[in-house]
Amino acid sequence: MDKLKKVLSGQDTEDRGGLSEVVEATSFSSGTRIKGFIACFAAGLLCSLLGTLLLWVPRKGLYLFAVFYTFGNIASLGSTVFLMGPVKQLKRMTEPTRLIATIMVLLCIVLTLCSAFWWHNRGLALIFCILQSLALTWYSLSYIPFARDAVKKCFAVCLA
Repeated sequence: MDKLKKVLSGQDTEDRGGLSEVVEATSFSSGTRIKGFIACFAAGLLCSLLGTLLLWVPRKGLYLFAVFYTFGNIASLGSTVFLMGPVKQLKRMTEPTRLIATIMVLLCIVLTLCSAFWWHNRGLALIFCILQSLALTWYSLSYIPFARDAVKKCFAVCLA
């Protein structure tokens, strides 16, 4: 607590070292972080909506949908990097409570792109887009306390 008081009053004269100066110089302010988050999330949302509109284009529509929808999800997922920072984001993504959800999201993203570009299978691309949405929803619910438990109970009541 004394250290915090010294720093806030400007009495801290310790040399913090070169690494902390580099981190401080390259980190964004809180306003810039929020603006980056909003811009990246909005771009992701726009890509997803554009992909949905492109679904109805004859012959190539499903491929365009898969690509734009996937890039939209990647941008939306990447937008949280602005809020937490890349290292903290990776640490939180690999925590035991959301590791399986993270793997499923990334796997569905890769499989969606593979089915669209290499396998040229429209049905698989659509299935993987749906699975991608479900996996991303489950991943997002892991950040809300008790949200997964509530969803499980809701489905248990509905299916019983």
